[in-house]
Amino acid sequence: MSETRQDPVLETAILGGGCFWCLEAVFKDVEGVVTVVSGYCGGHVELPDYHQVCAGGTGHAEVVRIEFDPARRSYRELLEIFFAIHDPTSVDRQGNDIGPQYRSVIFVTSEEQLHTALALIEEMGEQRLFPKAIATRVEPAPKFWMAEPEHHDYYAGNSDQPYCQYVVAPKIAKFRERFAARRRGAGR
Repeated sequence: MSETRQDPVLETAILGGGCFWCLEAVFKDVEGVVTVVSGYCGGHVELPDYHQVCAGGTGHAEVVRIEFDPARRSYRELLEIFFAIHDPTSVDRQGNDIGPQYRSVIFVTSEEQLHTALALIEEMGEQRLFPKAIATRVEPAPKFWMAEPEHHDYYAGNSDQPYCQYVVAPKIAKFRERFAARRRGAGR
């Protein structure tokens, strides 16, 4: 009797929580995540580029599109990581990165994701996990625009750059400390 291998049914999560370099570097290290791609969502300009988005006038947020295997990592678990590695109480700001392109946003791709995100936000609010109210927007996923090639795997190729050392690396360290069991290869 031959065994038939079935490919996993993947889901897509689209998250914005400041600079996409930070989110990409963290989520690439999460067990169950298959791909992470930096890009732009939520604006009114077709084919936006990095300079347009950084200027703040396109309406896009810097985001990551995450393809994941829900049998290995749930959407809720991804959101728990997301909320731990950025400030969800800031409106249009993450640290020194200021503007709508750095907003905290969850672009949901299904009704189930919508309910999961809203329930988690409500639960965290009731638990008063943050000193201020959560400002993360939850919206239906619009068209995703892939960022330019130089932004993919940015941290991996530029970890010695000051921004990466002072902003990205601490987020990776926080993830690894708090969610060690969710790291790639942690269960082996």
